[in-house]
Amino acid sequence: KGTTSYSNFHTQCNAVVIKEDENVALSCSYTSSVSVDLYWYRQYPNKELQYLVYSSQRTSGRFRMTRSQTSTELTITGVTLSDSALYYCALRVVAQ
Repeated sequence: KGTTSYSNFHTQCNAVVIKEDENVALSCSYTSSVSVDLYWYRQYPNKELQYLVYSSQRTSGRFRMTRSQTSTELTITGVTLSDSALYYCALRVVAQ
């Protein structure tokens, strides 16, 4: 039984240092031959993933997602110390 790959992520893990009350943009790129939904999550040390926003919603409080055909960007406005975490983008293939 073979598997078929429809989508690929190309992410780069970078530490971002920013001052409080500034804005920060995090991004990841992807390739996909099918329609996809995109999601952003964050994770604090030793905690579960926390959902932030997804492509159909676009904004949630201080979190705003933008997307193109090949990338997604999460903008956090008015960064606070509590925003210090690992951030993940995720892709889900939309049923055809």
